[in-house]
Amino acid sequence: MKIPKELKYAKTHEWIKVEKEIGTAGITDYAQEQLTDVVFVELPQIGKVVSKGEAVAVVESVKSVSDIYAPASGEMVEVNKALENKPGLINEEPYGKGWIFKIKIKNPKELDSLLSAEEYEKSIKEGEK
Repeated sequence: MKIPKELKYAKTHEWIKVEKEIGTAGITDYAQEQLTDVVFVELPQIGKVVSKGEAVAVVESVKSVSDIYAPASGEMVEVNKALENKPGLINEEPYGKGWIFKIKIKNPKELDSLLSAEEYEKSIKEGEK
């Protein structure tokens, strides 16, 4: 299981990579493994202002339907349209071509409460016990 060190993680298995005030977000490798084959993604609406922890997207797999939560508050500025035709990109490249949305971050201090790669890995191991 890959857990890139440069990303921040939510306990709900979302990741975010921040460049200036824009955060690119998706679900973790662990999350996509748990879901198995992703068959549909309901993307957030561009321009929508969301709060940290708010459900902003839906990922449907052959096993279940899962809400995707905003790892920070802000405005949706871009969505990954490629997922409309190829939702399986989330399984293939959860940290690359499988990103879900980009958000203009309102309060960068919120990112401080997210987990580092090491903390996220530890939370997964504790959760599996």
